[in-house]
Amino acid sequence: MNDTLVELDDLKVHFPIKSGLLFDRTIGWVYAVDGVSLTIRRGETYGLVGESGCGKSTLGRGLLRLVEPTSGRITFDGTDVRALEGEQMRRFRRRMQMVFQDPMSSLDPRQSVESLLVEGLKAHGLHKDKAAMRTRLRSTLDAVGLPASALNRYPHEFSGGQRQRIGIARALVLGPELIVADEPVSALDVSIQAQVVNLLGDLQDSLGLTYLVIAHDLAVVRHISDTIGVMYLGALVEEAQADQLYERPLHPYTRALLSAVPIPDPYVEDQRERILLAGDLPSPANPPTGCRFRTRCPWSQERCAEQRPELRVFDDSGQRVACHFAEEILRGELRPHEVRAEIVRPGSEAAPGVGAELIQTRTDVPAP
Repeated sequence: MNDTLVELDDLKVHFPIKSGLLFDRTIGWVYAVDGVSLTIRRGETYGLVGESGCGKSTLGRGLLRLVEPTSGRITFDGTDVRALEGEQMRRFRRRMQMVFQDPMSSLDPRQSVESLLVEGLKAHGLHKDKAAMRTRLRSTLDAVGLPASALNRYPHEFSGGQRQRIGIARALVLGPELIVADEPVSALDVSIQAQVVNLLGDLQDSLGLTYLVIAHDLAVVRHISDTIGVMYLGALVEEAQADQLYERPLHPYTRALLSAVPIPDPYVEDQRERILLAGDLPSPANPPTGCRFRTRCPWSQERCAEQRPELRVFDDSGQRVACHFAEEILRGELRPHEVRAEIVRPGSEAAPGVGAELIQTRTDVPAP
């Protein structure tokens, strides 16, 4: 039996930038997701991390075709998802469900919990046997830790953590194989975050679910994930097993992300290296040429501006990285330099007002 459930091959999601009052014309593109290839194995949790605006949520929505991909291939359990149309796609979505980031805005305040759960069952013709449907609703609520009495209540009557459990129940009630969880705990208190993360793990063990978890919190991702992918400006820059990524980050962006995670040991925290990134995330409407991280990278070289690095297998461990100089950085042979404030000027290739070209100035400094 093939253990691959989801496979993305060069997936791209580009949004047109329109201009004009009477006649819309396309003057540019936002490259939200630009050539992502990854594999999610059956029964595993794939964690996707990166800063805001890097395309994580768009990738999850593109996988489910909630936004239509521009190009690329999506294979789910051997089926080409992009080839499905109309009723075929609607029925296929029963196998792929999503838990949204904000539990309050994703739940209709005018519908009771029962109505929210039954809506999906009706869409897929699973509501005809009333007794079986009620049993299914109660067992689903029990699985997420809510009482059967919650069926008659409305979203505003619950706490934030309980609303997120309702969102998980709405995804579970159809019996999916894959759940895309978009920032499932970012809007919750720390104590509630732990409860929801543990709930997701328990459900995976009991139901054999496969997760794509999109998150900012690296500690949460490490706790729940088997494999972690790091995204930057629409592209995957590194992928590895969870423990391996934290023990040996290869890409400069991954190193910077992990250096920002606080360590609860004052001595270790004071002694460790901190990598502070200069500037903001470049505009996805006009990304830098070559390596997209080069405008903020302390190890960037001339080649980085000329050639975009491919996501390649680094060694026998299977860890993948998109960096020309990953080996030299790991061995300490490449000296970091200071990345100063950037000068911003209108992009020559993009339409006026669409994006900007980022120019970095650098000064070589001794390696720490």
